[in-house]
Amino acid sequence: MEFKAAVFTAAVLAVLLCSPASAQKSPPAPAPRYVDLAALLDVAGPFHTFLGYLQKTKVIETFQAQANKTDEGITIFVPKDSAFAALKKSTFSNLTSDQLKTLLLYHAFPKYYPLAQFRNLSSLNPVNTFAGSPYTLNLTDDMGSISVESMWSKPKISSSVYATKPIAVYSINKVLLPMQLFSKDPPLAPAPAPAPESGASDIAPSPGSAKAGAGNGKADSTSAGHVGAANCLGLLAAAAGGLMLLW
Repeated sequence: MEFKAAVFTAAVLAVLLCSPASAQKSPPAPAPRYVDLAALLDVAGPFHTFLGYLQKTKVIETFQAQANKTDEGITIFVPKDSAFAALKKSTFSNLTSDQLKTLLLYHAFPKYYPLAQFRNLSSLNPVNTFAGSPYTLNLTDDMGSISVESMWSKPKISSSVYATKPIAVYSINKVLLPMQLFSKDPPLAPAPAPAPESGASDIAPSPGSAKAGAGNGKADSTSAGHVGAANCLGLLAAAAGGLMLLW
C-alpha cells in the first residue's frame, strides 16, 4: 500500500513539473525608450526655427504620438536654421495655418527608417510623407550620400541626429518645398550688404596733423616777415648814420 502511494505521489509531481504553467517564462520585451522630441531638437540644433514652427502649429504633438504610441515609429528630416534663413521670410508668412502644418508634416515619414534601409527605400520612389498623398518625396542613395528630393529642393542628409527605434531624426541643409504649396521656386533672401570700407589709410596724414602742419606753415611765414622787416630797419639806420658823418 505504501509502495502504491509513493508511486502515485511521484507521478503527480512529474505531471506538475512538466506542465506549461511550471515552465520558465521568458522576460517581456522592454518598452521603447521615451524620447522627448522637443528637448532633442532644442539641444541638437541649430534647429530652433523648425522647432518653433512645430510648437506653434502643435505638429510636435502629432510627431510625439507617432513616435511613442505606435509600432511604426517615425522618421523626421529637420532643416537647419540656415536653411530657413536662406529663403525670404514671406515664403512662410504667406502660408495659411493649414498649409504650414502640411509643410511640416511633409518633413516626416510615418515609419522608422534607419540609414541602412534608404537604399531599398529609394527603389520605392515616390515615398509618401506624413502629409499624405500627393505629398511625396524621392530618395537617392549615391554611394552612401543620401538626398531627399522635393519639387524645389534636393537637400542631402548631412548628419544623423538620432536613430534608435522607434525614432530617426536626420539633419538636412535645405527646406523641403512641395509644388502643391509653392507654384514656383520661392525666392532666396537678399545677400547681406558688404562690409563698409575702412577709413583713411594708416599712412595717410590725419586731418588733425594737416591742420597742425598748416598752422606751422603760417607761423614760419610770419616769422620770416618779422626777420625781413628787422633787416630793413637796420639798413636804414646805418644809412642815416653815414649821412650824419658826412654832414
